[in-house]
Amino acid sequence: MSVVPIKDVVYTDFQGAGGILVDLKTKQYYQLNETGSLIWRGLEKGDTVDDIAFEMSTIYEVTAEHARKSVETLLSNLEMRKLVSRS
Repeated sequence: MSVVPIKDVVYTDFQGAGGILVDLKTKQYYQLNETGSLIWRGLEKGDTVDDIAFEMSTIYEVTAEHARKSVETLLSNLEMRKLVSRS
């Protein structure tokens, strides 16, 4: 199962220090921290959840289990807000 950004959601990066998601349909915006931005950029590249979790565990020196849980938590929140879809 892959997770993909919804086409009406625009991401702006703040030079690696986080970013903003804007839902063009609802005009809502959401602030992402540094790790949230890493996850979003991974989704935009077409990375799998495992790929993103591995990158996060490498960069932030956390366990693979902790990284995967963090990725899944954010993805659940994004899915609830209709910013991503699982296919």
